[in-house]
Amino acid sequence: MKKLFLGIILCGIFLISGCGKYTEDDIIKDLTKKIENTKAYEIEGTMEITNNEDIYTYSVNVGYMEKDNYKISLVNLDNNHEQVILRNSDGVYVMTHKSGSSPS
Repeated sequence: MKKLFLGIILCGIFLISGCGKYTEDDIIKDLTKKIENTKAYEIEGTMEITNNEDIYTYSVNVGYMEKDNYKISLVNLDNNHEQVILRNSDGVYVMTHKSGSSPS
């Protein structure tokens, strides 16, 4: 009898402690605060562009560092053509590798 009573009390304590007052607004505020305090991030994904009946697929890599510094790399998966877009305090730069040429 004592074990059953103790078990019911423990279950009650777990239920009460698990049901906190953490609301949807609290979650949104915490997430917003974390996003605003982010100093850097990197995202990878795939992008499809449809032009008339042609579909182009790109591998996309975006890197961000605080003070609006970005590096965006786009690689066409069909022909391996790469384009890099950089943004820093000096400006915005677009770099394209020419096929068949080697760097000097």
